Amino acid sequence: MVSERERLLAEARRLVAQARALGEPGLLDEFRALLDAHEAAPAAAAEPGEAWQGMLGRSRPMLALRAQIEKFAPARAPVLIHGESGTGKELVARALHVLSPRREQAFVSENCAAIPETLLESVLFGHVRGAFTGAVRDHAGHFASADKGTLFLDEIGDMPLAMQVKLLRAIQEGEVRPVGGTKVRKVDVRLLAATNRDLAAMVQEGRFREDLYYRLNVLQVTVPPLRERGDDVVLLARHILAAAARKSGRSLSLAPDAEAAIRRYRWPGNVRQLQNEMQRVAALAQGPEVQVRELSADLQ
Repeated sequence: MVSERERLLAEARRLVAQARALGEPGLLDEFRALLDAHEAAPAAAAEPGEAWQGMLGRSRPMLALRAQIEKFAPARAPVLIHGESGTGKELVARALHVLSPRREQAFVSENCAAIPETLLESVLFGHVRGAFTGAVRDHAGHFASADKGTLFLDEIGDMPLAMQVKLLRAIQEGEVRPVGGTKVRKVDVRLLAATNRDLAAMVQEGRFREDLYYRLNVLQVTVPPLRERGDDVVLLARHILAAAARKSGRSLSLAPDAEAAIRRYRWPGNVRQLQNEMQRVAALAQGPEVQVRELSADLQ
């Protein structure tokens, strides 16, 4: 997860930009100077187990991922983020935004697989009042909300073909037209997309538009699965377990045999599965040290 300092800084930047648009320039300039001074202050050197942009781990694949993010963040070009389910693709997208020149503007996120096809156009491009049943007021849409900022579309491989055509046009023209509307709006949005699917294979099968694929795949990042991250899995397990235990007023640690079992396991559900496992253990563990017998049967 994103560190508290990063979260507060991002929120403060957003509030400053919003408040400046409403007036009070003198007060806001003073606040801006204080915020800049705080952000410019040298941070303590990161410890090996400390999170970077919300991502914990010091394995070689994670250090390579960090280098890619730092390299791609300042660019304006779209980024296609590949990775298995549960690897933390949205964390990568947020890091790309936070480290970019757009960090003071909005970061808008949407899961394309979670929105019905009939509503996705309205969600992304907005609608005008009366455009369809239930449209009782104008809705800006995600592209307009992310203007000058970043729009992250997760599970882009699940977007219907008809919607892919409209997304491609929005990217090419830099403009959107709300459902039921006649006026187009120019938008300046950096697009980040993520998928756990093989989009190149989907293009060959006719299930994903080739022209959209090349528009999205300008820069590419691959998030490593947990099984390829070596001792990061134990580091993450300790961190998640400790955090979950604190919420219930407990202090828990992992016995050596439990850590060995966690290290051996392949974790098909990646970090999300590890989070669920540690939260379950934190709720059910008998003593202060979690034994291997208290882990799920698959891990034992």
